[in-house]
Parts: sequence; C-alpha cells; structure tokens
Amino acid sequence: MTTTELAELRRTIGQLKQCVGALRSRYGDASAVRRLANDVDRLDIDASDLEQPSVPVQPKPLDPSAVVKIPDGPYDPALWQGADDEGVGGYHRDQR
Repeated sequence: MTTTELAELRRTIGQLKQCVGALRSRYGDASAVRRLANDVDRLDIDASDLEQPSVPVQPKPLDPSAVVKIPDGPYDPALWQGADDEGVGGYHRDQR
C-alpha cells in the first residue's frame, strides 16, 4: 500500500469510529453496537500492521526423511474393493 492509500484508510477508519460513537450514544451498549465497535478496532489494528515493515517468513527446510512420495501410476483396484463412494452411501451395495 502506498502512503496515500494508508492515509485514506486511516481517515476512513476515523470516520467509522465517529459513526460508531454516534450509534453508541443513540442505542447505548447494544450488542450490535459493541460488535461494530469491535470490528472498527480490528480494522485499526490491521491498518497498523500494514504500516509496519514486515519481514517475509522464511520457509522451513524440508526434512528429506519426512517426505512421502506418491507414485504417479494408477492404484491397484483391489484397494477399493468393497468401499463405498464418498457421499453416495452404499451405492454399489446389493439391493436386498
């Protein structure tokens, strides 16, 4: 985000805070007003995070012994014998 975009975001969050304040004075401590205030606070926190220079997370090196190799060839059909199709619920079972 550019500095201009961050400034616009901060201005908009400030306006939202004013609107929520007006709602609080009209509706009191209603649960909907509390949720809106919480949402605006979270937006403010997230905007602050965007302003901080961040260091990209470095991926962990893979342990070669932990890698499971999956063959590209087809599986043996005997592996699936007697298994139901997921979500079909016994589609291939004998009708009795």
